[in-house]
Amino acid sequence: MAVIEMKGIKRIYKLESKKEKKRAATGEGPVVVQALRGVDFSAEAGEFVFVMGPSGSGKSTLMNVIGCLDKPSEGSYVLDGINVSAANGNTFALIRNKKIGFVFQSFNLLARTTALENVELPLFYNRKDRRNRRERALEVLREVGLEDRLHHMPSQLSGGQQQRVAIARAMVNDPAFILADEPTGALDSEMSLEIMTLLQELNNRGKTIIMVTHEPELACYAKRVVTLRDGQLVSDRWITERRSAAEALARWKQDHSLLSGKEEAA
Repeated sequence: MAVIEMKGIKRIYKLESKKEKKRAATGEGPVVVQALRGVDFSAEAGEFVFVMGPSGSGKSTLMNVIGCLDKPSEGSYVLDGINVSAANGNTFALIRNKKIGFVFQSFNLLARTTALENVELPLFYNRKDRRNRRERALEVLREVGLEDRLHHMPSQLSGGQQQRVAIARAMVNDPAFILADEPTGALDSEMSLEIMTLLQELNNRGKTIIMVTHEPELACYAKRVVTLRDGQLVSDRWITERRSAAEALARWKQDHSLLSGKEEAA
């Protein structure tokens, strides 16, 4: 079953700066930017899809449409059986909360709130009672390996740990899919591999993941890679020899352990 089914998606922006208003007054009209030009995109349950492309290709716009942060100018979008194209603002907010788990490059954690409280937050908006919120938040934090960091503030966590909290928060409502926007962009190589290992583990358990990234070297950990250019989907390919991020992480640690040993010997 398709979790995401998009057909003929277009997103057109009309620039409304003071300069453009002057152009309109002279009859020239506003500048029109076609960010997406008739994109067809679908994702089945259990897929792990990378969305890639150069700057200005339309990745961010497509992510915003997939995540119900923006509506397409034209085309149809069905998300987990719901016709998103016909949704109003209130329905959009409900869909985002219940159907999509967001993970961002900058983590977006509340600074003065513990890891546990950060993860509980989406459940609060669902009006679940405190006991059920706490139990569910504890469950997903254990899944991401942070049961010993429940009461730490974000400032007391490493970048990788903060991203794990963000992933737990994305999972807590058991969404139809996780939408990750550059989740490794602010992390070093080791932490990036840790996050990719976690995302692979979640995907192997059946969670659908859509990940937007500028890092082509990570594509080997996905199941499928789609590439955008000039607002159009120009490539859609399956990864035939998917690599294990956990094995890559183990090799990275071994290589750096050996390197550290040589430096100490010197």
